[in-house]
Amino acid sequence: MNKKGLLFVLGTAIISGVSIFINKFGVKGIDAYVFTGAKNVIVALFLFSIILLVKDFKKLRAMSKKDIGKLFLIGLFGGSIPFLLFFKGLQLTSAAQGAFIHKTMFLWVGILALIFLKEKLNKGIIIGAILLLAGNFLLLKLNNFVFATGDLLILAATLFWGIETIISKQALKTLDSKIVAFGRMFFGSLIIITFLTITNKLSLINTLTSTHLVWILLTSIFLLGYVFTWYSGLKHIKASVATSILLLGSVITTLLNLTFADIVIVPSQIIGIILLVLGISCIVWFTTILKKIQSTFSIAKAQ
Repeated sequence: MNKKGLLFVLGTAIISGVSIFINKFGVKGIDAYVFTGAKNVIVALFLFSIILLVKDFKKLRAMSKKDIGKLFLIGLFGGSIPFLLFFKGLQLTSAAQGAFIHKTMFLWVGILALIFLKEKLNKGIIIGAILLLAGNFLLLKLNNFVFATGDLLILAATLFWGIETIISKQALKTLDSKIVAFGRMFFGSLIIITFLTITNKLSLINTLTSTHLVWILLTSIFLLGYVFTWYSGLKHIKASVATSILLLGSVITTLLNLTFADIVIVPSQIIGIILLVLGISCIVWFTTILKKIQSTFSIAKAQ
């Protein structure tokens, strides 16, 4: 497995875990859609500035219509519609159930990657998937899970993000990771702004206070770090493995809640954390071993 890609995605998981904890405070008193749209616009501007700074603007100009089409789809399936579905779903279901459904994304990505990217599901991924699902179920303390409308919306959002991961993986074969990240945030911003305009929510921007703006800027920095490391890592490792590693973010968020929030961990959650770590370790280890075996076999065959 590419170590560079692995380190980038591990960084994404850490940023994700911290970001989810921070966003709970930042979104208070702000319309969720306005909050999301504002962050997308800021991050798109940040990424565009980085592209100019490292003199990669020529890569933007060199894109074909097909490349731009891929970036639009990434913005549609990853940077706009799923956010709108997800936040609406959270209004109708519990945070724990919503989080669990969202954490199943690695399963959908695994299936889609098998079909469209020809990524083989080895035993490590299958065993790891079972451990990850069980770990998240215990970590989130889901005793009475009832699937309702809100859960359906979150599942739809999760499937959108899964599809976006596959499109992004395809796009990253020929495009720079910074360009793909910018495309997601740029087109995502345009779509969300259109949505805010149609629903007469765009005017809510005028109600934002200086405190709101500080929180938006702070969470935008985390979002910038997320998309930058995520696409940099996804470029080098399998989509199914990358999305599995992201589940480490759940452990980090839980540890932060234990440290700074008035939450007491129960034994079942400790078991859940252990299962999550074992599941991710299983996926990474089996994938690495399989790659070494395939490499050895290829060398022997060549000789």
